Amino acid sequence: MTSKADTLLLFGATGDLSQRMLLPSLCALHADGLLDPKLQILGTARSQMTDAEFRNFARAAVEKFLPKQRRGGMADFLNRLHYQQLDVTQADGYADLATKLAGRTERLAIFLSTAPKLFEPTIRGLEKAGLAGEGARIGLEKPLGLDLASSCEINDAVAIAFPENRIFRIDHYLGKETVQNLLALRFANVMFEPLWNATHIDHVQITVAETVGVEQRAEFYDQTGALRDMVQNHMLQLLSLVAMEPPTHMEAEAVRDEKVKVLRALRPLAAGESVTGQYRAGAVDGKIVPGYDEELGRDSQTETFVALKAHVDNWRWKGVPFYLRTGKRLPERVTEILVQFRPVPHLIFSGTRAKPNALLIGIQPEENITLSLMAKVPGLDREGMSLREVPLDIDMPDAFSGKERRIAYERLILDLIDCDQTLFVRRDEVEAQWAWVDAIREQWAKEGLEPKPYSAGSWGPSAAIALAERDGVSWHE
Repeated sequence: MTSKADTLLLFGATGDLSQRMLLPSLCALHADGLLDPKLQILGTARSQMTDAEFRNFARAAVEKFLPKQRRGGMADFLNRLHYQQLDVTQADGYADLATKLAGRTERLAIFLSTAPKLFEPTIRGLEKAGLAGEGARIGLEKPLGLDLASSCEINDAVAIAFPENRIFRIDHYLGKETVQNLLALRFANVMFEPLWNATHIDHVQITVAETVGVEQRAEFYDQTGALRDMVQNHMLQLLSLVAMEPPTHMEAEAVRDEKVKVLRALRPLAAGESVTGQYRAGAVDGKIVPGYDEELGRDSQTETFVALKAHVDNWRWKGVPFYLRTGKRLPERVTEILVQFRPVPHLIFSGTRAKPNALLIGIQPEENITLSLMAKVPGLDREGMSLREVPLDIDMPDAFSGKERRIAYERLILDLIDCDQTLFVRRDEVEAQWAWVDAIREQWAKEGLEPKPYSAGSWGPSAAIALAERDGVSWHE
């Protein structure tokens, strides 16, 4: 199925994700002329609203979360919007939804922005109402389970009505420009791919750091933790893009085939290759913040920080460690990938030191690429040549002036409408990720590993620093 959808059905249309990301993304796509003029958008949620009330709701969300210069044609965009109240757990409500969609069910794109526990009754209702036909495709917002077993249960429920080629599992990191640019960097530049292996790369670091705490998500987060919230999806997707073999072409199945090979090649962690932590009261950005247990209101053994030393056991990466760390209440908000190259085999310049080259790929808050090189320090060098590390920076907004910085969901929503699965996660990817993460959690339980405390505003427990430093590696900060 490759036809473009003429109707987008948004479940959870009044929720937080819809307000912050989905409705602003749709408005931006409309302003840029990227939505078919005939595309209609139907929102549904438990709240009672008229079409007019939903349009006012959408206007408020767009004005709050989308820059003014990107809101062109707001009135025409709002006219695309319609609304139908629905409690997804009540089977009889789907008949009214089908009536509202009368004549627009042949090319239907569905976006589920609801709790995963609601997926199964929603799928049953859609199927019974005739809204899961061959022209329909469905997008699923994470989390997709808490372990392999629950993930399989969710995927089985969805598969009852939708085959794999019509299921779009969303990881919004894959919609970010710099993440996609990682593929272009590797496979469109002859100077990188020949060096992209264990012969030339010493190690890789992937950091996803947040300054915020759990805030309003405390109860959900306490059931999840950093490993399942960030490593299982975002970080393993980034790792797979760094480590994958060149696909035969840039089409969905070719790209996802290579990613899943990497995930299946992940070596189970050995003892001492993981560190967990939980933040205590401290200071972030000059403000005193409470500890996790204070925010939660009780003691807990849920990790808010995790650092891992992973290995991909294949020819390309044999012996190259991948250091992963993520946490809340860290000193700065940053998502980045550092590819550290090996030193030159023999330095011909006496009396000076040369740092190995490094490639830093910044994903957020700024999207940029920095390649560090060694260069001569200006001067007559009567006592030998002096070298200094020099960065070559590619700031993405500057490199492509005139291009707007897009919300990651813009690309993903457009691909859902266009039925392009390249940037979506296939079921075998999800299950390979969960299998690796479940094994880590089982090891923690077997060893009785408890989160080590760290002060808010620090880079996590000292054991995370030791995890890298015992290999002679320092975390990039």
